[in-house]
Amino acid sequence: MTDSGATKWLDEPQQRAWRALMLGHTLLLDRLDDDLRDSFDISLAEYEILVRLSEREGRAMRMAQLADALAHSRSRVTHTIARLERSGYVRRAASPEDGRGVVATLTDDGMDLLRRAAHVHVTGVRTNLVDLVSGEDLEAVGRVMNAVADHLIARHPEMEMREATP
Repeated sequence: MTDSGATKWLDEPQQRAWRALMLGHTLLLDRLDDDLRDSFDISLAEYEILVRLSEREGRAMRMAQLADALAHSRSRVTHTIARLERSGYVRRAASPEDGRGVVATLTDDGMDLLRRAAHVHVTGVRTNLVDLVSGEDLEAVGRVMNAVADHLIARHPEMEMREATP
């Protein structure tokens, strides 16, 4: 690797923190995903879509808004929604407002699955993150990740979260 002298390298504590973040994040998401797959045959990404839809009026959301809210590509959300639709947990239809967009709606079966899966997911989050650290440390992690998200969204306005927009 060449260094033009412009790179501000991470010092030892920063490098340790960065690597711990990467390893912990990967292992945590893998565990949460495995728990949901083992118990309910759904992925963490599918679970998160069910959660987002459940929180909306009418349990429905435009596909583009759903992709933005999850910070996923539209094609990734489309493929994930297709799997959920085949399982009967979500249905898609043209937007009733303008007919141009597609709206995903959580079905009653999807809501039932979410209610059952939530216990496994929340238990996993608590066991593998929340209960391992102090409340102050957890709040600090939240502040750090909010700052990161705010910074990255501001640099890429096309990724603006439109979750609050109907």
